[in-house]
Amino acid sequence: MNVVSGDVAVIVPTLRRPESLRRALLSLFAQGRVADRVREIVVVDNDPLGSAAATVSDLSADSPWPLLYRHAPRPGVATARNTGLQATDAPLIAFLDDDEAAEPHWLHALLDALENCGADVVFGPIRGQAPDAADWIRPYLEAFFGRSGPVHSGLIDHPYGCGNSLMLRRTALPGPAPFDTASDQTGGEDDALFAALAARGGRFGWAAEAWADEFAPAHRATLAYALARAFAYGQGPSQTAAARRDWPAVGRWMLIGAAQTLAWSCAAATYLLIRSPRRAIAMDRTARGLGKLFWMKGLEPQFYGTRELARLNASTPA
Repeated sequence: MNVVSGDVAVIVPTLRRPESLRRALLSLFAQGRVADRVREIVVVDNDPLGSAAATVSDLSADSPWPLLYRHAPRPGVATARNTGLQATDAPLIAFLDDDEAAEPHWLHALLDALENCGADVVFGPIRGQAPDAADWIRPYLEAFFGRSGPVHSGLIDHPYGCGNSLMLRRTALPGPAPFDTASDQTGGEDDALFAALAARGGRFGWAAEAWADEFAPAHRATLAYALARAFAYGQGPSQTAAARRDWPAVGRWMLIGAAQTLAWSCAAATYLLIRSPRRAIAMDRTARGLGKLFWMKGLEPQFYGTRELARLNASTPA
């Protein structure tokens, strides 16, 4: 790969999380060994009120690289990501979510892995943090919001999510709006993107040293939220097969889901009776199995966009 000075843009989508956004940006300002690689940091404000503008303005003088602000007033995770891409022409795109904080050599580790393994996209590990969760469920939630992978960097056979990733724009992010805005409210925009990349022969990589922390806010650090997300994750394989009109694969995933649901629901009932902390994992696996069975459009839980904005509005004092 030809290295061009200032060839990386870091995109940070955000929705009304000023303190979390500040933490994420300060972690980016502290990145080492990449001074000549970063072209700009792009903050995409997905709040119709433009509430992140003040945070970006306050921190702009502290940024070692241009800190750009873009307003995407239509709430939606895919819309926010597309808006960030339209703000930069950098050939390499890194994504860091606004609830994440990167370690000082995060970006260097992503770049090193991308260049050494020849992947189109590389992902880094995530430590989940759920400080507000109840003691019995905290280990499950921190694993749920975290991400683990191989001990060493290299090619992997499946993708992860966009948060904590680096992409070769030319191959992984084709066109002006590569994220499907039909996923604005439900998420999964990265699943569709990476499924299409895999179909084109794209390759995925793992950057074992590119650590970031993900801080689950209090309203997400609950069993109910995690199970809804687990159900949505379970829907992914069936929905991907249905989008390809591969009905035998849909049937296969539904059979797998039925088996998972039966086995894990029995385990969950047992763990509930004895009040074992393992009940959270068993309920998670049950939810994923149900998702494979009930994958149909209209049954997707909504976590982003207008749903998240409505929750934020409801929690704001009048």
